[in-house]
Amino acid sequence: MQRPRFLPDNFTLAMIVTVIAASFFPCHGQGAVIFNDVTHVAVSLLFFLHGAKLSREAVIAGVTHWRLHLLVLLCTFALFPLLGLLLKPVLTPLVTPDLYLGILFLCMLPSTVQSSIAFTAAARGNVPAAICSASASNLLGIFITPVLVGLLTSAQMQGGSPMESALQIALQLLLPFIAGQVARRWIGAWVERHKPLTRMVDQGSILLVVYTAFSEAVGEGLWHQVSWSTLAGLMLINVLLLALVMGASAQLARRLGFNREDRIAIVFCGSKKSLASGVPMAKVLFAGGALGAVVLPLMLFHQLQLMVCAVLAQRYAKSAD
Repeated sequence: MQRPRFLPDNFTLAMIVTVIAASFFPCHGQGAVIFNDVTHVAVSLLFFLHGAKLSREAVIAGVTHWRLHLLVLLCTFALFPLLGLLLKPVLTPLVTPDLYLGILFLCMLPSTVQSSIAFTAAARGNVPAAICSASASNLLGIFITPVLVGLLTSAQMQGGSPMESALQIALQLLLPFIAGQVARRWIGAWVERHKPLTRMVDQGSILLVVYTAFSEAVGEGLWHQVSWSTLAGLMLINVLLLALVMGASAQLARRLGFNREDRIAIVFCGSKKSLASGVPMAKVLFAGGALGAVVLPLMLFHQLQLMVCAVLAQRYAKSAD
């Protein structure tokens, strides 16, 4: 039986169900402690598997393309936050202060790894460079994102100083990734043969964090603060941010003389934001009821970027024929 075209993908449906479940059946007390512990283990396992899966040969093949990587990092960690700050007069009338904090946090996050590479490959772009850029963005984001949050927001971070938060995030994300790279020689082939396992851990860890985050937020009255008009405004903001960064990255890549394959990698790596890294980081950096509002813009942006990039990748591929 063919899947109706109007239905979103299974992961999107699972996230919607998770938010509904957290809204009606939030975890609290000892249950919240257990969920937090399980979530921590799942996220660490996710980054361990990513480390075991990432080919060092592919990274070395792309690492010499420093101009491309520099432009991607500037789009990710400079252009995005600058837009978030410059657009504040336009954004704040549309959303609550906590949601604007979530938009700023979204702007400071690293790029995705899996989808950036997948879309670059589908569009017939420079895949080795995309692997290197997306991976570097994710690893550097472990340290850059907490520092940017400390510099650009007045929010009280749960982890204390930005460097303490960076260290806490590194222990949860970077250390398992390095362990996975070390273990790659023994388990790399097995992980490659069992890609659905990585996908299941990837999506499962995100759903766990979303459930715990929204459970806390519901207890603090999130849905009494966020109206349908606010959600519509939030989606418009995400559309605006994605369009501006995609347009700017494409123009910069063209003016700097990059070839077609490199431009594709720059657009897809420089305009994406990582849900897999962002949700665990938010849990470390933000406390209490603000957490649900902080991750909500990221959840919407994640779905938007996947839909837009899927269409764009198809157009790039057709233009290459």
